Amino acid sequence: MQNQSFVTEFILLGLSQNPKVEKILFIVFLFVYIATLGGNMIIVVTIIFSPALLGSPMYFFLAFPSLLDACTSTTVTPKMIVDLFYKRKTISFECCMTQLFTSHFFAGVEVIVLTAMAYDRYVAICKPLHYSSIMTRRLCGTLIGVAWTGGFIHSITQVIFTLQLPFCGPNFIDHFICDLFPLLQLACTDTHIFVILVFANSGSFCIIIFSLLIVSYGVILFSLRGHSSEGRIYFATIGGNMITAAAIIYSPELMGAPMYFFLVFLSLLDACTSTDVTPMMIVGFFYERKTISFEGCMAQLFAIHFFTAVEVIILSVMAYDRYVAICKPLH
Repeated sequence: MQNQSFVTEFILLGLSQNPKVEKILFIVFLFVYIATLGGNMIIVVTIIFSPALLGSPMYFFLAFPSLLDACTSTTVTPKMIVDLFYKRKTISFECCMTQLFTSHFFAGVEVIVLTAMAYDRYVAICKPLHYSSIMTRRLCGTLIGVAWTGGFIHSITQVIFTLQLPFCGPNFIDHFICDLFPLLQLACTDTHIFVILVFANSGSFCIIIFSLLIVSYGVILFSLRGHSSEGRIYFATIGGNMITAAAIIYSPELMGAPMYFFLVFLSLLDACTSTDVTPMMIVGFFYERKTISFEGCMAQLFAIHFFTAVEVIILSVMAYDRYVAICKPLH
């Protein structure tokens, strides 16, 4: 499908126009990206090459958010880091469409996988005796297939909408990535209908995901009303984090603001940190003999330290973001 456009490339304005700030951002984002990519891939490899972990639905689902987090970061971060070296930050029209598709695709799949994980925890907590018969390999594979299909449909719809728009200039994108709403502002036509279609696509997607998340964690919290307060606090925390992350991911206005961009990572990391330890601890309340394999112990040890370390670094980056926003608002 050809786009009737005179624009062959876009110019990204980036996170900052200050060279000193860009050098600091380069060091911070490079370190966070390497830590995120390396840590997530270690988790994926550890789970894949450990039959005991891969056979557990909880770890089976955990491998996919780690993989998707690495893919989402790789879609955006490497170019953003490289662009910090250049005063003129350009991206071709084809690369812009590719980045738009992949970022929405991986984010869409990740949100659906988080919903599948919520259902997995619902079965584990509310129906522990039927857990192994319900969460079969076939069902887990089906849920992952639905996630990939849903993410593809969502992202390809966004790209098709964008390819219908004519771009004849200007070509400056006030963002550090190619995203849908900044592109809509550059279109040389009335975009009101397109905005309605985009909101219909993303809005319906968000409403479905939110509804499933709220229902799943609401049922879990209701079923835990007679159990420990730790269990109720855990599911209230992880449910709030996943809903917060989904809300920010599918709100272009929020994702365009650095504060909310960092907040979504913080919510996901908090959810991952809680998921490393608490589910097994809660399920252990139902059994007299509480065991963990050596591979599971090592994976848990690595994951808890990894996610906690990344979360602390993100908090430091957020502190710097607030410093710039308050002390240098014009820059």
